[in-house]
Amino acid sequence: MEAPLYKRIILKLSGEALAGKKGFGIDKDVLALIVEQIVEIKKMNIQIGVVVGGGNIWRGRNSENMDRTSADHMGMLATVINSLALQDALENHNIPTRVQTAINMQQIAEPYIRRRALRHFEKGRIVIFACGTGNPFFSTDTAAALRAAEIEADVILLAKNVDALYDDDPKINPNARKIEKISYKEVLARGLGIMDASAVSLCKENKIPVIIFGLQEHQNIKAAVLGNKYGTIIGEE
Repeated sequence: MEAPLYKRIILKLSGEALAGKKGFGIDKDVLALIVEQIVEIKKMNIQIGVVVGGGNIWRGRNSENMDRTSADHMGMLATVINSLALQDALENHNIPTRVQTAINMQQIAEPYIRRRALRHFEKGRIVIFACGTGNPFFSTDTAAALRAAEIEADVILLAKNVDALYDDDPKINPNARKIEKISYKEVLARGLGIMDASAVSLCKENKIPVIIFGLQEHQNIKAAVLGNKYGTIIGEE
């Protein structure tokens, strides 16, 4: 078996990726594909933290009159639904998993405590971080960067519904060019929207590389932890 390049990772799953072609809710086939890959990399003794988005259930305000804070709290609850679904699917494969939430809901999951999360990693458990940062006005990408810094992750694997970062929207512009490697500074300077600026800045300050890839292919997560060159890498210049 090939040796993994990373020992502790944050896997960031977008809600849109979980929805698959349906565009809403959780696509059971996509969930099964994700779980199958996580189970495979778990066998490499990699410590795995997961941050899940909620855009497949709730994304932004559904009217201009909705309060932003209320809308963001609804999005946080959507991430809990996705996290519990992922936990259930993993435990059906006998993978011990814990969900930790940034907002206390102890009947459902543990509160996020850094030391407890690290202990779970030592015990071989996967930890799913829900509710983003626990604060409105911050995305789950920022939550992934924050948790990665806190737990001293080696890398963030950013699983999207596109296979890489492009210089333009590939769905609109067929001539959009794929970017294989880019610095944090250039992502910020060019305003590339693959991650929030706050998330990119956190990664830059803590020197955490980000690998952007799509979930369409069966072995993408495994390929990322093995260091295979594909997708886009955001890192130092």
